[in-house]
Amino acid sequence: MLVGEGPGADEDRLGKPFVGAAGQLLDKILAAAELPPGDTYICNVVKCRPPGNRVPLPEEQEACKGFLREQIRIVQPWIIVCLGATAGQTLLSPALRITRDRGRWQQKGRFWIMPTYHPAALLRDESKKRDAWADFKAVKQLYTQLLDERGDR
Repeated sequence: MLVGEGPGADEDRLGKPFVGAAGQLLDKILAAAELPPGDTYICNVVKCRPPGNRVPLPEEQEACKGFLREQIRIVQPWIIVCLGATAGQTLLSPALRITRDRGRWQQKGRFWIMPTYHPAALLRDESKKRDAWADFKAVKQLYTQLLDERGDR
């Protein structure tokens, strides 16, 4: 499961997450990491586009938390990748700082959770791509390990 911040203009218009430029980059990253599209579920912390595409306010994040929890309950992911600070702060800790904490696995219950850069951040600052790629290679490695452990290969 990949969790972003909230819908942008393209996502809001089409009613689907990650369909704009950031989504196209995310698709390329997932393909390069050989993570099967049918095995990934993509959603956002907030379900409505904040005015001016600003970062969702804490009360907006809290208002949507129940929907996110229900998505997690239904999907039952083994791995959750937090795309950006907002997702990481919502699912891991309000004290999370993406530049400090990205790439570090945390286990919460039966979930393995890792924060990494949001694809939009990679479009703004290409120097972050190397770190994000390392994170997605680690996601692929854990995914493969979990498949092997569960005998799903």
